[in-house]
Amino acid sequence: MERTTQRMIEIPRDVMTDEELWQPGVLSCQGCGASLALKLALKGLGRRTVVVVPACCMSIIAGPYPYSASQVPFLHVPFETAAAGASGVRAALDIRGEEDVVVMAWAGDGGTFDIGLQALSGAAERNDDILYVCYDNEAYMNTGIQRSGATPAGAWTTTTPGEAVKEEPKKDIEKIMLSHGIPYMATASVAYPADIYTKFRKIRSIKGTKFIHILSPCPPGWQIDSADSIRVSRMATQAKVFPIYEVEDGRYTINVYPEREVTVKDYVKAQGRFRYITDDVVNAAQELADRKWEELTGMVE
Repeated sequence: MERTTQRMIEIPRDVMTDEELWQPGVLSCQGCGASLALKLALKGLGRRTVVVVPACCMSIIAGPYPYSASQVPFLHVPFETAAAGASGVRAALDIRGEEDVVVMAWAGDGGTFDIGLQALSGAAERNDDILYVCYDNEAYMNTGIQRSGATPAGAWTTTTPGEAVKEEPKKDIEKIMLSHGIPYMATASVAYPADIYTKFRKIRSIKGTKFIHILSPCPPGWQIDSADSIRVSRMATQAKVFPIYEVEDGRYTINVYPEREVTVKDYVKAQGRFRYITDDVVNAAQELADRKWEELTGMVE
């Protein structure tokens, strides 16, 4: 099996010279993973891109009308309609003969795992030629850190307060999307920027529904220092909690292999949102991470 680690992923030469389509002055918090991820995504996609954004942090971060940090069209749609809106934009562009434009839905985990799942499933079932990106900060951060289907077990939120933390594990959105038979699915993390850039460059040549799941730290929601966003995100991959891989036409490739021993306990101890987590939940999370990693490596082999 060919293995790619974080050291082997090199930033392409043109990454420093590509046009900046996500400008300074955004309204994100310090250490916001979502803003960094979108900056890298747009560098990979280029100017021939339309972004469709539902109600989420990014709909605020981009700036209030008539200002926008985005240098490409940025369409705001209702919470549950990111995929449906993107499908509509795709159809309109096809009628105009502009098939080279990438239509990207950019939604948070609440608008993907929960509220917008029906529209996303419909677009994937039709194999609409859109790119759907979920920037996953593992809760409804824009409205006050409420629990979502992406919130991991043992995490504190304002709707699972005190010791009444979330008991259910995170939804397996990757398997949900792959069950639709889409041509491309990938995970990514702001801890590995070259990997993000490379994947977004790649999808320009792929037709059909593409889905990219990006781990996107939220310092206020995760209760970490803003300077630790990248470090904690990297720990998630090193601990096998959030593997970085892609599936293209059914072929699995692991893009980042853990280089050092990091346990789930190490990862959760670095975040204040897990201050109430019990040893039993940590042990169960470790078993789940190990089992899913074994399944993933088996798919590659």
